[in-house]
Amino acid sequence: MSRKPLPLIIIALSGIITGILIAGMIYTFTGFSIFGSYQRKTVAIDEAESANMTMLAYRVLEYLKDDDFTALSYVVHPDYGLVFSPNATINLSTDRRFSVEQTAALGNDNYSYVWGVYNESGEPIELTPAEYLDKFVSAADFYNAPVIGINHIIRSGNALENITEVFPEVQFIDFHIPGSEAADDLDWRSLRLGFEAYNGYFRLIAIVYSTWAA
Repeated sequence: MSRKPLPLIIIALSGIITGILIAGMIYTFTGFSIFGSYQRKTVAIDEAESANMTMLAYRVLEYLKDDDFTALSYVVHPDYGLVFSPNATINLSTDRRFSVEQTAALGNDNYSYVWGVYNESGEPIELTPAEYLDKFVSAADFYNAPVIGINHIIRSGNALENITEVFPEVQFIDFHIPGSEAADDLDWRSLRLGFEAYNGYFRLIAIVYSTWAA
């Protein structure tokens, strides 16, 4: 009796998981030797959950780059909402948090909010949602990031990494864009999407931007 071919979605999912594991192994060893400030966080998560979270993270970036805030709101944590942090050090006293309803309305929101403070000057970051997303999220860029980490910070700057302290149950994806030779590799950027489980599904709780100066 001939065997039925595996459905394409299973083959694709297997490929994603395999690729993620291989990439993680490569950057676990080569990343540490190249970047002295490399740091790893480990959160228990199985392969199927890793693939599900990774696909959800890419969907989040798609919603952001398409300015589809209604769709984005559907994956935001219903109880907690969504925190935007312009720095690797999350500060819930100064960072901006939006409810599901507020997230859905971001596309029509022209109010200038204070989103935190600039690390270098300590001055408030006062921007409209559109301005903030352009400067501190750049979803179109990170959608094509060449390196990602699953519960794994690819590279740290000179700021405290506290995502797992602020959100003890967090699972996150780190989208990383390496720096350029012209800037001595100091112009690297990372965007971390943090998720928590809610009724059996991952829900977005944090979008954290990180650079060398952040």
